[in-house]
Amino acid sequence: MNLNSNHSSRETFSSVDTAWLHMDTPTNLAVITGVMSFPEPLDFDRLRMTIEARLLPFNRFRQRVQEGSLLPGRPRWEYDPDFDIDYHVQRIELPEPGDHAALQDLVGDMMSTPLDRSRPLWQFFYVENYAGGSALVARLHHCIADGIALMQVLLTMTDEMPEAPWPEPYIESRESLSPLARMLLPAMKAAMAVNQTVHSAEHIVHEGVGTLIHPSRLREAARYGTASSMALGKLLLIPPDHRTIFKHKCSVQKRAAWSTAIRVEDVKAVGQTMGGTINDILRSAVTGSLRRYLEERGEPVGQLDIRAIVPVNLRPLDELDQMGNRFGLVFLSLPVGIKDPIKRLIVLRKRMDAIKNSPEAVVAFGILNVIGLTPTQIEKIIISIFGMKGTAVITNVPGPRQMLYLAGQPINTLMFWVPAPGNLSIGVSIFSYAGEVILGLNTDASVVPDPERIIELFQVEFEHLKNWGRPPAN
Repeated sequence: MNLNSNHSSRETFSSVDTAWLHMDTPTNLAVITGVMSFPEPLDFDRLRMTIEARLLPFNRFRQRVQEGSLLPGRPRWEYDPDFDIDYHVQRIELPEPGDHAALQDLVGDMMSTPLDRSRPLWQFFYVENYAGGSALVARLHHCIADGIALMQVLLTMTDEMPEAPWPEPYIESRESLSPLARMLLPAMKAAMAVNQTVHSAEHIVHEGVGTLIHPSRLREAARYGTASSMALGKLLLIPPDHRTIFKHKCSVQKRAAWSTAIRVEDVKAVGQTMGGTINDILRSAVTGSLRRYLEERGEPVGQLDIRAIVPVNLRPLDELDQMGNRFGLVFLSLPVGIKDPIKRLIVLRKRMDAIKNSPEAVVAFGILNVIGLTPTQIEKIIISIFGMKGTAVITNVPGPRQMLYLAGQPINTLMFWVPAPGNLSIGVSIFSYAGEVILGLNTDASVVPDPERIIELFQVEFEHLKNWGRPPAN
C-alpha cells in the first residue's frame, strides 16, 4: 500500500466492496465487530499512539466513502480532509458491575449503531472497568476488507513481547513500505516493534481448515465465477429456507454473546474419537445447540435442515496484505433434525466436503460482483435473496497460536462477530487464539433475544460430544 498517496486522488470501489457497502441497512449493519480483553488497564496514550502508528499507514483507515454520480452504484474512496484520530479512538467506562454480561450488552448496543458515513468507517473503543482489567472494542465496516485481511491488519498492532518499545509517531508524508512489508525487513524491526508478527499472521491462513481454495485453482475458477448469469441462476434455483422461529423480520437492536474458551486440544481429541476435523466438530456442536434451542421453545425439529451461509476465502497467499473482499458465500444445510451426534457429524462432513469440491464459492463471488454492478433497486432485491435462502451465517477465522500483546499488556481473549446480510437474524463466529477456541453469537433482539442461551447450549453440546462413547462413571 502506498503511504505517500496524493490526497486529491480517489479510488473507485471494486464491485464486491460496493456490494458490501450497500448491504448495510439499519436492521443489518455490514460491520465487523471485535473484542480484546486484558487483565490490567492499558496505557491509553500508548494505545492511541499504537493504533495511529500501525493502522494509518493503511490508506483505507484515512479514507471515507463518497457516493459518486459518474458511475451509478460505484462509490469512491477519498481521503478525509478533517481526519481526527480522537474520533476513531475513544475512551469509555463500562457501567457497573463491569462484568461479562455488561460487556455483552455494550457490544450489542454498538452493533445496533451505524458508523458515520462522513468519516472513515472504523472506530476503536477502549473500555475501562471491565472485570478488573480492560477491553478494546473494534468496529470496522465490511467494505474495507474481509475477515482474513482485517486480521492481518489488526495483528500489525500487536507485539510478541510485553516489553516492546513504544511505536514511533506516525508521520503521514514519510516514504515507506506497507507495515507488513516493513515487518519482513530486519533493519526495520525496531521501528515497527512487531518482530515476526507477520509469521503469526501467516499461521491464520495455514491453520484454516477448508477456508482457502488453493491459489492454483483460482485462475480456472475465476473464469467460471465471472459468468454472471450462471452465478445468479444458481442462486435463484436454491429454494427458500425452512420457516422457523429464526426466520422473522429483523429489528434495529442486536444482541451479542460469546462462550468461555475451549482448548483446541480438547476439540482435536473429540475429532479423533468421532472422526472429524476441528471445524467439523465445532459446526456439529453449533448445529446441536440450535436443535436444543428450538426444542426448548416447542419447535418441531423432525427432519429439519436449516441453511447457513458460510464464507469461503478466495484470497491467494501473496495478497494477504491487500484491502478489499475476496471470498465467496456458500450455502451449507445444517442437519438440525439429526439428534445422534455421530450421524449428524457424518452428514455435515459430507455436505461440507461436497461444497469444497465444487465451484460454489467462486460462483458466489461472481454473484457479489453482479450485486456491486447493478442499480441500487435491483441490488436490494438480490440482497434480500440471501435472507430468504439462509437462516444464519457461520464463519471461522483461525487466529494466532501464541499469546500476543497490545500496548504492553497481554491479550487474554480475542473475539469477533460476523455481520449478517439481508434479513438474517443469527451470526455465528468461531475464532481460535493461543490454543483456545471461542464461539461468538450475534442475533437480532426481536428474533433471538437471548443469544447467551444458545451459547450455553453449545457448551452443553460440546461436553456431550466429549463424553460420547465413554463408559458411564460408576
